[in-house]
Amino acid sequence: MESAVNRKFRTVGVGGTFDELHKGHKTLLLKAFEVGEHVIVGMSTDQFVRQMGKPQRTASYKQRLKELGDFLDKHGLLQRAKIIPISDAYGSVLLPNDPIEALIVSRETEPTAVKINEKRREIGLTPLQIIVIDMIPSENHSPISTTRIRRGEIDREGHLLKR
Repeated sequence: MESAVNRKFRTVGVGGTFDELHKGHKTLLLKAFEVGEHVIVGMSTDQFVRQMGKPQRTASYKQRLKELGDFLDKHGLLQRAKIIPISDAYGSVLLPNDPIEALIVSRETEPTAVKINEKRREIGLTPLQIIVIDMIPSENHSPISTTRIRRGEIDREGHLLKR
């Protein structure tokens, strides 16, 4: 039997803030394009980022959108992507006509995907397939994160900057 990760979905979704686009983000995005013919990338709006109360400064939506678009373009994926602004954790996946069949999430954001499926069941929608990607470790084996990059601990590839 073919595993869900190897299956090709027509449309998958992936969401995030994508600030300081790093190796973990890139791995998540590339997995989405590996398993999906089309990828809807939900990117947190500036207002949603403020509501999250992130511990560090975050680049503007416009800056993050440009960096994300440049990354996708560099990998020849931009034409298979649709980047949409999201203003809450659910994006568009609670709408009955939303085409997403699967969500690609990190281990850290898996609980949100589970909540999305609970909400979908409550309103009579089919749950989405959830594909979980393990967090990408840095040189010291702690996960790469934007917070650690902004603190100056690591670079976007996970290399240590101070000891």
